[in-house]
Amino acid sequence: MIHHLNGKLIEKNPSYVVLECNGVGYTVNISLHTYEKISSDEQCKLFIHFLVREDEHKLFGFFTGAEREIFRQLIGVSGVGATTAQMMLSSMGPQEVTDAILTEDVTTLKSIKGIGAKTAQRVIVDLKDKLSKISDTIEFSSSSHNTAKNEALSALTALGIDRKIAGRAVDKVLKNNADADLQTVIKQALKNL
Repeated sequence: MIHHLNGKLIEKNPSYVVLECNGVGYTVNISLHTYEKISSDEQCKLFIHFLVREDEHKLFGFFTGAEREIFRQLIGVSGVGATTAQMMLSSMGPQEVTDAILTEDVTTLKSIKGIGAKTAQRVIVDLKDKLSKISDTIEFSSSSHNTAKNEALSALTALGIDRKIAGRAVDKVLKNNADADLQTVIKQALKNL
């Protein structure tokens, strides 16, 4: 199994990159989330999931190990293939996918191309317990928006508020004011409960 590739970035496209490692060029499929995180520097490191099928061998690359773990969880769900999982991570990013599953947000999952109501419900049923157990150990590469969201969720759940309800309240606040600081997010979320 290939854990990661660290090499020279030869080509960068929204759906794949070409990395040269020790004279060998690897085409690696990526999500838009990873594409946005990769700088155009010559050196690039991606965490790899190597998918082997009868008729194909594909490399899927991720900027963080956390994104790769979410991808692996998603492809373990019946009816969700590697392409669909890659689409999910491109549409929402690993933190948003995790949050949608943990808060049982079928509508958000259905908004992803290729995901219908039944698939969204299956993903939630299959992964909610698994992700709730491992979500605290997974560290996502955070933007300030995600950091404020995560810290607000932690604060609200520490106050005894259900994580699903807290998640909806925090999402509502951040949707209206994406640049809100942590204190504002918590106060407004408490008002929305």
